[in-house]
Amino acid sequence: MTDRYQTFTRTPLGQTLVKNLGLPDPTPLPRWTEGSPVIDGPVVFGAIGETDAGKAIQALLRDIGASFSTATEGVASSEIRPKALVFDATGATSTADLTSLQRFFSPVIRQLAPAGRVIVVGRTPELAQSAEQQIAQRALEGFTRSLGKEVKRGATVNLVYVAPDAHEQLDSTLRFFLSTKSAYVDAQVVRIGTGPLVSNDPDQPLAGKTALVTGAARGIGAAIADTLARDGATVIGVDVPQNADALRTVISKIGGTELLLDVTAVDAPQRIAAHAVEHHGGLDIVVHNAGITRDKRLANMRTDAWDAVLDVNLRAPERITNHLLDSNALRDGGSIIGVASIAGIAGNNGQTNYATSKAGVIGLVQALAPKPMLTERQIRINAVAPGFIETEMTAKIPFTIREVGRRINSLQQGGLPIDVAETIAWFADPASAGVTGNVVRVCGQSLLGA
Repeated sequence: MTDRYQTFTRTPLGQTLVKNLGLPDPTPLPRWTEGSPVIDGPVVFGAIGETDAGKAIQALLRDIGASFSTATEGVASSEIRPKALVFDATGATSTADLTSLQRFFSPVIRQLAPAGRVIVVGRTPELAQSAEQQIAQRALEGFTRSLGKEVKRGATVNLVYVAPDAHEQLDSTLRFFLSTKSAYVDAQVVRIGTGPLVSNDPDQPLAGKTALVTGAARGIGAAIADTLARDGATVIGVDVPQNADALRTVISKIGGTELLLDVTAVDAPQRIAAHAVEHHGGLDIVVHNAGITRDKRLANMRTDAWDAVLDVNLRAPERITNHLLDSNALRDGGSIIGVASIAGIAGNNGQTNYATSKAGVIGLVQALAPKPMLTERQIRINAVAPGFIETEMTAKIPFTIREVGRRINSLQQGGLPIDVAETIAWFADPASAGVTGNVVRVCGQSLLGA
């Protein structure tokens, strides 16, 4: 779906009106294409002291061939127009150290290139060695969320908390946030823990893996299936029989297998497990994407509309996940990803059933992530929470509501299905072994929700 307003603002007349009337001025967001570098411009790196995390960050920058300079304070000169600013704040042990943020960023933030990246790496507050350190580290969230609202021209700001001794797990997450794959992920907080160190091909990180994607026939689901296949996975696409033709088109393009069933069917978990084991020997990645809406205000909502949404969006993922774990159809080291929504975080008028189901998906992640049945088998579980994504569904929203949905985020535009898919591919990457229990919004820093 074309964003005609954004197209108009790129014209001379549009630019004049934007400038004179103070209208939103969304910068077109570049997306990743085959052969693109991780970062296509200079990087400025800063730090509070010398830390293991800082060393890991610099090693990654060298590995991806980035041109980077180091600075204890920002680069005030206009000679450099950095594409990314990366700051290691893991060394902050008290609030006195927070002044380093201002000293580094203030002189250089205006120089950030369009669609630039700002990444702050901190120490997981809950694992701090002292109350003073925990306070200082927790303060980073306010800094990054506020800076995300200040930077313009398609730039993003994100915070990565890393646990002690988990600095070697930073690689896949920093690659994601530095690259255009994270174009619509803004002002998010990710926690990285310890896990097995996995070395794989960044261009084909899912080679040899089998992924299940429900609701794969169209929209976000089709984009997920395509992206996981691009990264090397064999995809099992699941959708209802009514969408057989659309699903077949998606699967024939990527060379996977299709499974026609209703995820709410009593035997759906067993049929999924049987198909995966028979045709692929098991699963490595499970993406619970299938979802429906039946919008009404609660006073007007029928019980069947309530149950239909919860059955598809929440109860089916819960049942399928439990069976795949109990039956060992999901292999050790696997990854489970749920598709939630910012409606599950902030709520939405007329969507009590939908918001309940999507908040439940977040609950599923938080409940299962620390359980021994996952941790002992090194299985990760995370969720994405999309905001306004340009799909057939959002195209049917009335014009005024659709325009508001597009503009009420820091990037002032809607996201694309590929933005959700890229985030899921990062979660699915075996190199993201330390990333579990996270809920990442793909919403351009929507003004709704946390």
